[in-house]
Amino acid sequence: MRLVDLSQPFNMHSPGWIGYPSPKISYIQRHATNAIVSQYIETPLHVSTHIDSPMHGVSGGKDIASLPLERLCRQGVIVDISHRVGDWDVIRPEHITETMEVRRGDILIVHTGWHHFYNGQPGEDEVRYFCRHPGGDARLARWVVDMELAWLGIDWPSPEHPMLTIVRERRSDLRQEFEQRIGRRVEEFFQPEDFFSMHRIPFSHGIVHAENLGGDIDQVLNRRCLIGAFPWRFEGGEASPCRIVAFLDD
Repeated sequence: MRLVDLSQPFNMHSPGWIGYPSPKISYIQRHATNAIVSQYIETPLHVSTHIDSPMHGVSGGKDIASLPLERLCRQGVIVDISHRVGDWDVIRPEHITETMEVRRGDILIVHTGWHHFYNGQPGEDEVRYFCRHPGGDARLARWVVDMELAWLGIDWPSPEHPMLTIVRERRSDLRQEFEQRIGRRVEEFFQPEDFFSMHRIPFSHGIVHAENLGGDIDQVLNRRCLIGAFPWRFEGGEASPCRIVAFLDD
């Protein structure tokens, strides 16, 4: 069996979600002074590869520790739609289903190639990564629920279209550029129910997602295999750093 890491590295340069602080990492003990090394980390949970719990998106939702292992680790598919979507495109269910069969209850990982723009990658472009990625709306969110997916994984920072997040408020220049591109206002292009729908709708059904996947994902595109996500057993946690692995029986 071959194990393929689908996770981005974590370090002091790992960017947090829009408006979130970056990690702070320091030594609290050194070999020279304490004969052992210890470190202290202060970080938002939504940084590098991580998985959200239902309570992140809906009031009264369950925490990370409540996600059962049999849901975190099971068969799934890694679907490459990089040839079908680009900057600011809306991801539709057919982009996925016309590329590969997705079975009810699967883990679904969607690859757009956006991980190549992540910090530290040869093609690093932080603005394009966080503010110009493709993303879904309420239609995709409802399809995720209809398919009863175990969880959704993505190689970009949020499953929402950027203009359905706070990006449209914090980067008014990009909002204006997007509106010029589509020829109308954001509120006319999307429906009110679309705002953060990829969090609200699936999370209300206990279906969560993992963000910022990467690693060696390009090695396993359009494959069905065993997939595992391994977050902290974090009671009361609304999200958790996460190692995600594809297990290939080559």
